[in-house]
Amino acid sequence: MGLWCLLGYAALAVLARQSGEPPLPAFFLLVAWTGLPVFALFLYFRRRDIPLPVGRLIFWAVAFRLCGLAGGPFYEDDFYRYLWDGYRFATTGTPYGAAPEAFFIDPGVPPAMQSVLDGVNYPELPTIYAPVAQLIFLVGYWLQPGSVAVLQAILIAFDLAAVALLLRLAPARNVLLYAWCPLVIKEIAFTAHPDGAGACLLLAAMVLARERRWRFAAVVLGLAAGTKAFGLVLAPLVLAGARVRHWLLFAGTLAAVYAPFLLRGASDLASLQVFAGEWEFNSALFAVLQTVMPPFGARFALGLAFAAFWGWYAVNHYRSPARGIPRGDWIFGALLVVSPVINPWYLLWLLPFAAIFPGVWAWTASLAVLLSYITGLNLQDYEMHPYAQPPWARGLEFGLIAVGLGCDIIRRRWRGRGGPAGAASG
Repeated sequence: MGLWCLLGYAALAVLARQSGEPPLPAFFLLVAWTGLPVFALFLYFRRRDIPLPVGRLIFWAVAFRLCGLAGGPFYEDDFYRYLWDGYRFATTGTPYGAAPEAFFIDPGVPPAMQSVLDGVNYPELPTIYAPVAQLIFLVGYWLQPGSVAVLQAILIAFDLAAVALLLRLAPARNVLLYAWCPLVIKEIAFTAHPDGAGACLLLAAMVLARERRWRFAAVVLGLAAGTKAFGLVLAPLVLAGARVRHWLLFAGTLAAVYAPFLLRGASDLASLQVFAGEWEFNSALFAVLQTVMPPFGARFALGLAFAAFWGWYAVNHYRSPARGIPRGDWIFGALLVVSPVINPWYLLWLLPFAAIFPGVWAWTASLAVLLSYITGLNLQDYEMHPYAQPPWARGLEFGLIAVGLGCDIIRRRWRGRGGPAGAASG
């Protein structure tokens, strides 16, 4: 099965190296080629209750990611911003403040970085990426300026560390779902999104918290939140049971990460406000709600709904004597369903928890959300806005996820009524 999937990723790497973007039908065929067998393999080992060989799991996980490293980014141009931010950080001490468009006619920009600058999207906005992500971009620049392959390699290392951490939290057959997941490999190994680094730090904080090493857990959790604001959503749940000084250490770490940039007068917060208040892409409930109320009202109502859900879950989590691993799949899933923007790489925060608590809906989402790449730009339909989606594509995406959620609900009810032992063991 590993060899079968490797052929699919090798083919995807070849397509990614060609001029232009890979054809969408070929991409989705290869997603099915590499994704569906993983589910079959997971079910094989779970139903027979036999251990999955960890060495083979890791060997093929590395091989798939090397295909991504060889192939490079496609359907994405965010990496230009990462490379530009690394250059700005290295040469001025901060990537924040000035928007890229301010440098379009700057003769001081090296030719190699000028070509990077030409590819940056939304050049009128300063960077939106948080300080720990910027440190990763800086290290990439130090190793080789303007090289996306170096960034891919760094983020692949974080991703493989996440696999190792998951093996301490879940059976190997569950970790298989993450380690061999097409979305994970596409968004990290091929496309170099830094969300995987934040998810890795979040997993490390949870492992440290389970071992009651609260000081280290608080610091690492602060770094996770400093990679992307998603980390803040789960931080209070990971720190359940910690003392006040550990909460202060978490807050102090996050403040220390931001302080050098805030003291220089700028951070990612300004562009985050623009993003939160104006952008919409591939949304679920927001797309429906904004048809009957103004966008601000829809954002406000959905924000309140998420806050209520988070509060309900937090109360139950804190009341539980065990206070086990928080259900990050539920928390991040709820956050995404109310969000005005759902990019595929956002699921990199959710999927590690879906490996710990496997559910049909989450792993269906890991494939279905890739349908969001069906846009006017990738369809080469010049009558559509570049980031517009055909209604049928979004309907199919969320319809598949809804079917997966329905399967989970039916399975849970079946177990509650005393279904077969085989079903209960799943």
